[in-house]
Amino acid sequence: MALSPQILAAAFSLGGVFCWGTSDFLGGYASRRANAFLVTTIAHGSGLVLMASLAFTTHATPLSGHSAAWAFAAGTSGGLGLALFYRALSKGNMGLAAPVAALLGAAIPTVVGILTEGWPEATHLLGFVLAGVGIWLISRSGNGAGTAGIGLAAISGIGFAGFYLGMKAAGEGSALWMATLTRTGALAITASVVLFQRRFHEIVRSSAFWGAIAGCLDTTGTACFVRASQMGRLDSAVVLTSLYPAVTVLLARWILHEHFTRWKTVGMIAALVAVPLIAAN
Repeated sequence: MALSPQILAAAFSLGGVFCWGTSDFLGGYASRRANAFLVTTIAHGSGLVLMASLAFTTHATPLSGHSAAWAFAAGTSGGLGLALFYRALSKGNMGLAAPVAALLGAAIPTVVGILTEGWPEATHLLGFVLAGVGIWLISRSGNGAGTAGIGLAAISGIGFAGFYLGMKAAGEGSALWMATLTRTGALAITASVVLFQRRFHEIVRSSAFWGAIAGCLDTTGTACFVRASQMGRLDSAVVLTSLYPAVTVLLARWILHEHFTRWKTVGMIAALVAVPLIAAN
């Protein structure tokens, strides 16, 4: 029996969750011994090479000028959002900056999706609420008070939202070429920051390697999100893929033995319950 488009869209979204969550873990790990912007530039470069190679070897249909422009703009918005997000984290309260960026990045496209595609079913709405709770609790580090960096975090969240909306506006073209164009836009932003900082040697070989792997996973996640948004509703694709911090936290717990709070456990449970509700037909 053929799977419904809603189920297939959810499957692609969960593929994006795994890829983005693992990519963030590897990118964060690589950045411990290197300049974060340099690692991010390497990541975007490796992702660009991977997706461009796949697009050429599979003879994927080139994008129209309209789709290419939107995909590039989406990558630029996401790349700028990521740069500002790193800056927000460096200024102080990570426990508040991270969930603010994550929730804004998911909430804005969700509202746009509801306005353009109509209200989802009550089951899906309940899933959205549980997912929002899960994103907040999973992203919080629980350390310190204060609001340092929250403004930058909010702007970065808008940048992430711009990525989601730009990819949806790009239309029904090849996911491989769209991912290629988003990496091009993101690479242009982060490479410009690195050139401005002139910190070309603040990296070790292992960080460069893991950064490159992170980039390949990140751009694969982008391709998964593109297919999810093309096959289903924008709001469902955005909310489901926004659960990727759960994978990052689990890997940090499993590999680095980082502290796993009670509230993160509650967030994980909320996220797990939200998935079938959002994916339901």
